[in-house]
Amino acid sequence: MASLAVQVAGSETLEVPAILPVLPVRDVVVFPGVTMPLAIGRPRSLAALEEAGQDGYMLVVAQRDPLTENPGLQELHEVGTIVRVMRIIDARREGKQALVVGLARAVMTRTVAWEPTLRVQVHPLTEPEALTPSLEAAWRRVVMLAQRVIELRDDMPDEWKTFFQGIPSPGLLADLIASNIAMSPRDRIRLLAEADPETRLGLVERHLEKEVTIAETQRTLAGETGGETDPRRRERMLRQRMREIQKEIGETDAGAREIDELRERLDASDLPEEAEALAQRELKRLSSLPQHAPDRHLIRTYLDWLLELPWSKQTEDHLDLAEARTILDADHHGLAQVKDRILEFLAVRKLAPDAQAPILCFVGPPGVGKTSLGRSIARCMGRQFTRASLGGVRDEAEIRGHRRTYVGSMPGRILQSLKRAGSRNPVFLLDEIDKVGSDFRGDPSSALLEVLDPEQNKSFSDHYIEAPFDLSRVLFIATANTLSTIPPALLDRMEVIELSGYTEQEKLAIAEKYLVPRQIEAHGLKPEQVSVERAALDKMISEYTREAGVRNLERHVATLMRKSARKIAEHRDALIHVGAADVSEALGAPPHLPETAEASSIPGVAVGLAVTAHGGDILFIEAAANPGGQGIRLRLTGQLGDVMRESAEAALSWVRAHAKELGLSDAALAPREIHLHVPAGAVPKDGPSAGVALVTALVSLLSDRSARSNVAMTGEISLRGRVLPVGGIKGKLLAAQRAGIDTVVIPRRNEKDLAEVPKEVRDALGIHLVDTIDEALALTLSDAQPIVAPTAA
Repeated sequence: MASLAVQVAGSETLEVPAILPVLPVRDVVVFPGVTMPLAIGRPRSLAALEEAGQDGYMLVVAQRDPLTENPGLQELHEVGTIVRVMRIIDARREGKQALVVGLARAVMTRTVAWEPTLRVQVHPLTEPEALTPSLEAAWRRVVMLAQRVIELRDDMPDEWKTFFQGIPSPGLLADLIASNIAMSPRDRIRLLAEADPETRLGLVERHLEKEVTIAETQRTLAGETGGETDPRRRERMLRQRMREIQKEIGETDAGAREIDELRERLDASDLPEEAEALAQRELKRLSSLPQHAPDRHLIRTYLDWLLELPWSKQTEDHLDLAEARTILDADHHGLAQVKDRILEFLAVRKLAPDAQAPILCFVGPPGVGKTSLGRSIARCMGRQFTRASLGGVRDEAEIRGHRRTYVGSMPGRILQSLKRAGSRNPVFLLDEIDKVGSDFRGDPSSALLEVLDPEQNKSFSDHYIEAPFDLSRVLFIATANTLSTIPPALLDRMEVIELSGYTEQEKLAIAEKYLVPRQIEAHGLKPEQVSVERAALDKMISEYTREAGVRNLERHVATLMRKSARKIAEHRDALIHVGAADVSEALGAPPHLPETAEASSIPGVAVGLAVTAHGGDILFIEAAANPGGQGIRLRLTGQLGDVMRESAEAALSWVRAHAKELGLSDAALAPREIHLHVPAGAVPKDGPSAGVALVTALVSLLSDRSARSNVAMTGEISLRGRVLPVGGIKGKLLAAQRAGIDTVVIPRRNEKDLAEVPKEVRDALGIHLVDTIDEALALTLSDAQPIVAPTAA
């Protein structure tokens, strides 16, 4: 095998093979004349070591990218070091360790083999042997600087002064010093690639000057801060001076800058004691990790969350009741009782700022202004507003956060929303709290119990943050469409405020005051370009929408504005006037026609009143008789719940028991199947409030007398003939007015609920209060004769 004569560090010459196995290393540089241990574990590296053997030779070359697992020739630096393997130690499962000594610099000229390891032909770099005056001067300056560093550094023995002074060549001096001082891998590789000893001494000289500056400053700081008693303050002072030194000497370490930035933010923050201890612990872990460690990003993200949460930031309440009333009236039309309750709440906050605030729950159909009321409360108090939508949430971790052991973990929605608000005392809206679900991942409503309990939320624990956060200053407001799906324990923590819906007059006022101006602006129009008649708005409200809120109404207004914008953009009309006739042209045929007319002359049909998640509504109870069979049988259809089925059975039992008083013939009670159906079969229906309507439909069918189509009724019945109170009276009466009903029958014990019904609705409807079924039948059946039925007192 061909060999090369290589001049090793000093003056000795050795014969080494011209073709050598290559040992790639990560961020390590072996200089000639330096003995160094190397840990070897990769298969190709082990193959190179095995080929060289003990007392053999290899070429050690640094990788360009430390993360490359099996580097090829292009992934290695051009210049490496020819080394001799002095000793091989078997580290069992961790590979092997080799003690090598650097001999000479060498360049790879060509590849000889790839497997089982990379083998290349090498060419050694020769150094100039002439000792010029400039080289000798540089040699002396480096020796002096090295001795000065040794004097200032406590970790370097004084014997090194003599050692460095006795090194026989300037090139060897540069290599030995470079291997013993702090130097980046890039600078070490640059120094290895340089064959001229004078240039190498110049590079080493600059690093030694930095070392002298740092060492002298450290001694000065140690004297200045010797009497400092606070260790943290002393540490901050030292780090600040170190940053100034590094900036002055041009050192740029991205990892160190990141740690310093985080430490500055931590010092400036006002974290609670437990959170600060966690931050200090994680910051210490981060500073000990390498720049490319996979955990570094996770720790940095966690620290960012800790530092960005508003642990101590809060806004000051502004509680002016007159201004609050003005804001509420400007943002919402009507809702007098709701506004009064909000003003009462603000008054209590003004007189007792430290009192526990109640958790309000706005319950009502969609589109009545529940969410916007939360925003108005925030404006009244001068607080930040934040919102978390809970609709469809089924994982407890959405509330409490994910533990940091999971990939992609993050805090729950509570702390996320507080971070966005930037304050620890915002108005926090928990939207759609009635639509929280549960499955195998946990029950989010159970986690909300802690959030909404003033006795527990002072130390709310998020699984990701792991430090207690004080939620007692947050003003929580919840919204829901119905109370039936909210767990009782959660409902018990909230004060319910019901928003039933708007009358047609209120909708008209809302459209004129809010919806039309808002849509004009949203479509790039000007108020003087478009005008909408009240008749057009009336037509949209009565024939194109049948809802408790105003969302569909606003959509129809937006449709009119789009068509108006198109006409103006096409320069067909400079001014647009929207009348009642234009509504049908723009929106098409009305989807809502009067439903009461179809039941005007059909026996067995009664109009009932119901309350749904979308507000009040009317429903028809239809009864039909099919002769045959044994006895009277009852068949129920229309997705009726158990309670409503039981009401139908009670109604039939009462009718059969009082058939004589009702004037029913024997033929009417002949064996037959009575079929009761409630239309809109795709919609589930339940509850006892249809009892009066069920009795009316049965008596109408069996007596062959039609029920009055302009009369709607509600009320639970008993077998004694009593009419019992029900809920949702306001929503039901609003629905009756929307549907064109002019007379309603309600239980007498619901008279107290009429105070919540707007006056214009009470004036528009003939409201009859009844105690017994016979009183109700006298009002609901056409040509009904007074019925004398034995009813309980």
